[in-house]
Amino acid sequence: MTELIDALSLYMAKHIKSVVPDHPASVPVLKHALAVILNLVFIISLTIIISIFTGNVIEVVTVMAAFAFLRQLTGGIHLKSGMGCVAVSTLLFTGLSFIKLDYNWTIGVTLVSMLLIFVFAPAGIERQTRIPPRYFPLLRSGALIIVSFNLWIANPFIAISFFVQSLSLINIRR
Repeated sequence: MTELIDALSLYMAKHIKSVVPDHPASVPVLKHALAVILNLVFIISLTIIISIFTGNVIEVVTVMAAFAFLRQLTGGIHLKSGMGCVAVSTLLFTGLSFIKLDYNWTIGVTLVSMLLIFVFAPAGIERQTRIPPRYFPLLRSGALIIVSFNLWIANPFIAISFFVQSLSLINIRR
């Protein structure tokens, strides 16, 4: 059975191609781009809807923004299934919004995140970016600088989000 995101993105790609047959992108290229967009829309929508019911909207938005921002610089593991990604990400972001760290834990988790980034970042971005590998050390440096700002801000939700994103960099098979 084709999963929901694949089916929707294929339907939309075929529709776009039928309306604009001269569009330079092929159906598979359009399908992939639309699948990425749908995945993101589903994650954000579901997570925010749940957070409205849990009363953690600000926390969830903080967690999602911090996670996404750091992930752009560091990469990390990817799930094979779009719907799996939606489910895991929604549960993860919702769950992280309930974790309350005191100041010392916030600083400690931020320092561990920095160590993980220093050792493992960037991870798994070789096939997903047009950035040449010679610039990967700059991505690592940028990520370290961004994470280090939380030593000053000391936001527990940013700290836990950065920590989980940093954990996603670890690849035991390397």
